[in-house]
Amino acid sequence: MKASELRTLSEPELQAKSRELRDAHFNARVKRATGQLENTAKLKQLRRDVARVETLLTEMRGAKS
Repeated sequence: MKASELRTLSEPELQAKSRELRDAHFNARVKRATGQLENTAKLKQLRRDVARVETLLTEMRGAKS
């Protein structure tokens, strides 16, 4: 997911997206541990997507003060 796409979302939507991505990352880690994950690059992608969302949330919170 691109940061430009995420910038169009509101803060509550970004928080929901963060929770969704964290859950997906957890599920992918469990699948990797049990040998069911076929696309191991998905872990890296999910981790970076979570970081993008969290960065945007931090920027939004900083702009409010």
